[in-house]
Amino acid sequence: MMTNRTAFVTGASRGIGKACAIALARAGARVAVAARDAARLEDVAAQIRAGGAEAFAVALDIGDPESIRTAFQSAARDFGRIDILVNNAAITRDNLAIRMKPDDWEAVIRTNLTGSFLCIQQVLQGMMRERWGRVINIASVVGESGNPGQANYAASKAGLIGLTKTIALEMGSRGITVNAVAPGFVDTDMTAPLSEEVKQAALARIPLKRFGSVDDIAAAVVFLAGDGAAYITGHVLDVNGGMYM
Repeated sequence: MMTNRTAFVTGASRGIGKACAIALARAGARVAVAARDAARLEDVAAQIRAGGAEAFAVALDIGDPESIRTAFQSAARDFGRIDILVNNAAITRDNLAIRMKPDDWEAVIRTNLTGSFLCIQQVLQGMMRERWGRVINIASVVGESGNPGQANYAASKAGLIGLTKTIALEMGSRGITVNAVAPGFVDTDMTAPLSEEVKQAALARIPLKRFGSVDDIAAAVVFLAGDGAAYITGHVLDVNGGMYM
């Protein structure tokens, strides 16, 4: 149980982020849910409160450094220190590399990688004072395997894995663990628009013969955030049904 722990989850208004926030709350954490969509965010917070846990909704644009600073200051002021950070917010701007616009490259790197780094910076000092902290970055199988049409997204997620390992090395002596979860093909709003042909091709590459659920990812996050993972850091936990080994 995570009693007396406060978690901050980015991209928490839907999909994997929402599932992580709800699962952490069920495990006993107080949860700050952050995203751009205020209406959806309030629904998530209400769902957490209905389950008997505390929730705090905070507006956050992960692509805007000032928004990141404001969001974490607001959460710390109104909700207390952050013990657990789940960096989940991400965007896609897919295209073949030869056709990819510089703006689409920059937007994905700025949001998925730089935004996550800036969120980590916001929580480290508090975690260092407490000599306890959990940082969990949501990477992706494509950050390990690559994926045609996703040079920007794959690079951002591969960068997130490198960031995870580096911060783990820097913060290990302070009692702070830093790990990544790398989902495979998961049923979310982000994958819903894909054609049936693309989905069947992906399914053929998965030994477990099913797509992942958001709850599969949330379970991995809760494990890494808990006391049972106290001796795990700098690790990339693949939750992909065997899609990439």
